[in-house]
Amino acid sequence: MSRESATDVHAPHGPLPEGGTVRPITRWGTPVMHRPQAAVTTYDEALASLAADMVATMYAADGVGLAACQVGEDVAMFVFDCPDDDGVRTVGVVCNPVLTLPEGKDRTLDDDDEGCLSFPGSFEPCARPSWARVEGTGLDGEPVGFEGDGLLARCLQHETDHTLGTVFGDRLSAKSRKKLGKKHDAAAEDYPLTWPAEPAAPAE
Repeated sequence: MSRESATDVHAPHGPLPEGGTVRPITRWGTPVMHRPQAAVTTYDEALASLAADMVATMYAADGVGLAACQVGEDVAMFVFDCPDDDGVRTVGVVCNPVLTLPEGKDRTLDDDDEGCLSFPGSFEPCARPSWARVEGTGLDGEPVGFEGDGLLARCLQHETDHTLGTVFGDRLSAKSRKKLGKKHDAAAEDYPLTWPAEPAAPAE
């Protein structure tokens, strides 16, 4: 389900920040993408400005979530606007996320396709628990919590992974990662290194 087809919006901790600047998205292979991010300890205008840039960049790239490392910043924070299985869009900002996943008989896996804006143009199935909860702090330093199923569960897990230095390709088999790489390479012309701050040049 796409974000556009989900009409109801759930914003339990307030709306996403607005007025940001679209930035180029940082790609896999850049060191900041592959190490745990620095914990947020100061909640100030600079943090809010970064979050606004992340939101603007996420929307420009037609994504449902974006972590700070994906705009080159070593900060444990992500933003998201993502639907669940009921078509409800949940929006939020999470600093220093801590993930909770079901265990035992409550744990079921969802093997749907997954992609990453930092490795654009390619998708591969990636098994993840079908429900997730994330807790952390918001831009004001107050506690926040979000939970859900479907694409929202996948998004919360994917973005929390980014704050820990894990990309979803790390969770794939060698064969699946090779397939992912071929799809990415085939689409490379559509995603220049300046994307989405600057779109690809039209074909002549």
